[in-house]
Amino acid sequence: MMQVEIQSTNQGAGLEQRTPAAMDQENLVKSPDHPSQLLPFTTKNPKTPKKLTLIPLIFLIYFEVAGGPFGEEPAVKAAGPLPALLGFLLFPFIWSVPEALITAELSTAFPGNGGFVIWAERAFGPFFGSLMGSWKFLSGVINIAAFPVLCVDYLEKIIHPLESGWPRRISILISTLVLSFVNYTGLTIVGWAAVLLGVVSLLPFILMSLIAIPKIQPHRWFSLGQKGVKRDWNLFFNTLFWNLNFWDNVSTLAGEVDKPQKTFPRALLVAVIFTCVAYLVPLFAVIGAVSVDQSDWEAGFHADAAEMIAGKWLKFWIEVGAVLSGIGLFEAQLSSCAYQLEGMANLAILPKFFDSRSKWFNTPWVGILLSTLITIGMSYMDFTDIISSANFLYSLGMLLEFASFIWLRRKLPEIKRPYRVPLGIPGLVVMCLIPSAFLVVIMVIATKIVYLVSGLMTVGAIGWYFLMNFCRKKKVFKYNNVEDEDR
Repeated sequence: MMQVEIQSTNQGAGLEQRTPAAMDQENLVKSPDHPSQLLPFTTKNPKTPKKLTLIPLIFLIYFEVAGGPFGEEPAVKAAGPLPALLGFLLFPFIWSVPEALITAELSTAFPGNGGFVIWAERAFGPFFGSLMGSWKFLSGVINIAAFPVLCVDYLEKIIHPLESGWPRRISILISTLVLSFVNYTGLTIVGWAAVLLGVVSLLPFILMSLIAIPKIQPHRWFSLGQKGVKRDWNLFFNTLFWNLNFWDNVSTLAGEVDKPQKTFPRALLVAVIFTCVAYLVPLFAVIGAVSVDQSDWEAGFHADAAEMIAGKWLKFWIEVGAVLSGIGLFEAQLSSCAYQLEGMANLAILPKFFDSRSKWFNTPWVGILLSTLITIGMSYMDFTDIISSANFLYSLGMLLEFASFIWLRRKLPEIKRPYRVPLGIPGLVVMCLIPSAFLVVIMVIATKIVYLVSGLMTVGAIGWYFLMNFCRKKKVFKYNNVEDEDR
């Protein structure tokens, strides 16, 4: 369905024939509410060309969302084989496809760093742009903190001193700093590193699925689970949600993409298909080939299944692949957080120094540094409830994103949209209502501590907006000049 829509709405031939300067002029669109204001849809660093091309962008999206089938196993434990297979088969159409379609339309209409912050700011003004930025940044940077810990958790199986104490703490610190430095060297390096990491981490799952074929018994796919095992729908839906969200994170890098009007829709289409296949193929193979107790389907069970199917060598490879996947997830999501802060500075939501670029690598070093420092602090905490709160904030941000998408269609119908979801406003409302209902369910079943932490973070985000307004009026920091009557 997505391919037909992209072809039918692609006004592409003309895009390749226009000069980059002409395309930049077209993207500097005046706001109907503030005719003198040019919307900042391009990067502020024209001295270096945009180099993030289709293939690296596909793998960056892949690592923003998934990074491999690691972590899908609890869906089987929670509800049984058939519900898990149906979940990963159907949930992308309920959640992933609508989110990817929205990202494709708005990233091509507003191809600048900041992504969803720009969308909320254009739709509802600077307060909601700042709130969106705070929600998404907090949820993103807390998620990033989990990946160095995940890498060390796998390495400790090989290097036992990393299990506890100062060797563990130092290894988390060093891994975070090294991975952050790689991010500092530029998106081109990060993008092609994502390609390499993706291929190497997926290869053992491809081998396992092929070796498993003679052992597959199809009747196992239709099992509803073991008798007497109570279904945990909370775990089931959270597993699906965790493994298939964050499609919009890549929008914060739109200003760094080569020909974003054409590249974004294509990359998102391929990434959606690629990600879903990467989840489903190993899940079908392992469920069909291995007979174990349902309670054994903990996170990381794929490695144990690989040993049953092929031997210890494949289990070791999958464990190494998990580390590589964690590295890819860290790099992709750190890039999104850093470029989001730069985009917020371009909109004058944050002080001007947040859009500072490295002289050597032309990367937003302030955003990378701040994200890294928060990540290091969070890495040493028991942050189970905080991660749940981060997901709650992400859900609030997604509800605001859906509302921004629909309102921008009404508010700015004349904005050029190189890719356009082929639905009218009523159809878009229906498209957004289904995933919105799922978000509401996720939020309703949250614990009291999650409500408390999320509420405090939201109050802090609101206070941050007014603090920045105060700093702007008192000229405490320098801000970019953006005319806006609402500020």
